[in-house]
Amino acid sequence: MQNSHPLHVYKFGGASVKDAAAIRNLRHIVQTTGVGRQLLIVVSAMGKTTNALEDLFQLAYSGQEYGEKLAQLTAFHQGVARELFAGADDPQVQELLVQLQDRLATLTPHDDYDKQYDQIVSFGELLATRIVARALDAKWLDCRPLLRTDHTWREGRLDWPTTERNLRAALPSLLQQGSVVTQGFLGGTPSGHTTTLGREGSDYTAAILAYCLDAAAVTIWKDVAGLLNADPKVFRDTVRYPEVSYQETIEMAYYGASVIHPKTIKPLAVRQIPLLVKSFLDPTAEGTKIHNCRHSLLVPAYIRKTGQCLVSFESKDLTFISEENLEVIFGALAQVRLKIHLMQNSAISFSVCTDFSAYRLEKLLGLLREQFSIHYNTGLDLYTIKNYNAASIRRLTEDRELLLEQRTRQTFQFVCRTDTHEHLR
Repeated sequence: MQNSHPLHVYKFGGASVKDAAAIRNLRHIVQTTGVGRQLLIVVSAMGKTTNALEDLFQLAYSGQEYGEKLAQLTAFHQGVARELFAGADDPQVQELLVQLQDRLATLTPHDDYDKQYDQIVSFGELLATRIVARALDAKWLDCRPLLRTDHTWREGRLDWPTTERNLRAALPSLLQQGSVVTQGFLGGTPSGHTTTLGREGSDYTAAILAYCLDAAAVTIWKDVAGLLNADPKVFRDTVRYPEVSYQETIEMAYYGASVIHPKTIKPLAVRQIPLLVKSFLDPTAEGTKIHNCRHSLLVPAYIRKTGQCLVSFESKDLTFISEENLEVIFGALAQVRLKIHLMQNSAISFSVCTDFSAYRLEKLLGLLREQFSIHYNTGLDLYTIKNYNAASIRRLTEDRELLLEQRTRQTFQFVCRTDTHEHLR
C-alpha cells in the first residue's frame, strides 16, 4: 500500500483508556508522536469493562438479576463521555447502551453459550472506540464487517484472504482523511454475527491490520516501560529488554507473558514489521523493539498464569495410558475447548494443566468419566521460567509444594497452589 506518509498501527489497551484523564493522555500521545504518520488506532474496552460484561452476561444467561451491574456500567461510560464532552451525553454511546440492554434481555440458556457471549462482551470495544474517536476527532471504523472469521465463538479463526481484500479496499481512502479508530478483539462472520478473537486479543487485531496493510510498525502502549522479564505487579527487580527477537517473544507469549498476545508475533514476523512496546506513562522513553535480531542469552523471564486447574486421568482397569487413550483425551479437550498449558504422563495416568472453567470442566467430565477415573485440583498457578538458571529456580520453588514440574533445556515449569501472600516480592 503506497502512501505519502507511512502507516503506523497504535494499540491502546484497557488501562490506557480507563477514564477521561487516560483518554486525554492518549490524545496527547497521538498528537505528539503521530506527526508525519498515518495512524490506525486500535482500542480495547475501557478499564475492567470486559470483566463487568462477562459478569453481566453470566447473570443474564442464568436468569439472575443484573440490573444493578448494568446501571453501573452505563453510568461509568456516560460519566466518561460527559467529562470529555462538556457535560453532554454522547448519542452514539447512548445508542450502544440501549442495544446492550436489549441484547441482555433476549439471552436464553437454550442458545449457544459462547455465541451469545461474543454478542455481549463485544460492546466493551464498541463503546470505548466511540468515545476515543470523538475525543480525537478521528474516523470511527467498525472492524467487524472487515475482519472475517469463521463461527468459532470466543476464538474466531481468521479468513486471511478475505480480510486482507476487505481492509485494502476500505482503509486507504479513509486513512487519507485522517486518523482512524477501530476495535481490537472483534471480528465478524459472513452472516453478520460478532466474534471475538480470544481474551486480550486486541494485540492480535493490531498485527492483522499491520500485516494486511503493510504498516511500517506497530506500537503497543502499555503501563510498563517495555517488554519486561516479569510482571512488576508480581515480581520485584524486573528488567527491561531493549530488543528481543520475534522467536523469543513468541515463546514468552506462548507461556503466558502478559505483555503480548500469543498470536500477535507471527503476522508481523512474516512481513518483517517491527513491534514497539512503549509506556503511555512515559511516551518518550525507549521501550522495547521486537524484530528480526540476534542477541545473547536473555536474563531469566518469570511468567505466572493464575486460575489454573490440574486434571489427571487414570485408566479404570489399571492398564497403561496408551496412544489410543491419549487420542480420546485430546479429542475431548479439543471438543470442550480447554487448552493444555502443560502435560505429563506416567504408566497409568495422564495429567494436564489448563485454565479453569467450571462450565468446560463439567463438559469434559461428562465426556470421559465412564472411561477414566478423573481427579482435579483448582485454585492453582502455573509458573514458567524461560532461560532459567539454578538461582531462578530456587527463587520460585523455595517453600512451595510443587504438584507437577517439568523442564527442558531452556524452560522450567511447575504447578502449585495459589499463594495468599506476596511470596515473590
